[in-house]
Amino acid sequence: MRVKIHGGTADHGAPSLCLTCRSATVIRGPRLSNEIVECSQLYPSQRVLFPVVECSDYKDRRLASLREMEEIAWILRTDAHRKRVGFVRSSDLEEKDRFVLDD
Repeated sequence: MRVKIHGGTADHGAPSLCLTCRSATVIRGPRLSNEIVECSQLYPSQRVLFPVVECSDYKDRRLASLREMEEIAWILRTDAHRKRVGFVRSSDLEEKDRFVLDD
């Protein structure tokens, strides 16, 4: 039987969550030890001095944000005058015609 322990010992070889977080600014120098990480979620923006393994406000920058998904979305529209149905880019619509999802 396998037992999983939550909140146990962290994997010391794993990269810091900050490297893929939208709220982090990572500055690297020529040496491996030259690295500055600043978190904009902390007020005021603070330096993080250790590799982060868990964060309650982590936002993965590798995944598209809601705003980015709205920009690339295709919207299905009907044209009553021509009796046609088709897709339109959201960027081709006027602002009042766009459907904006709540955050």
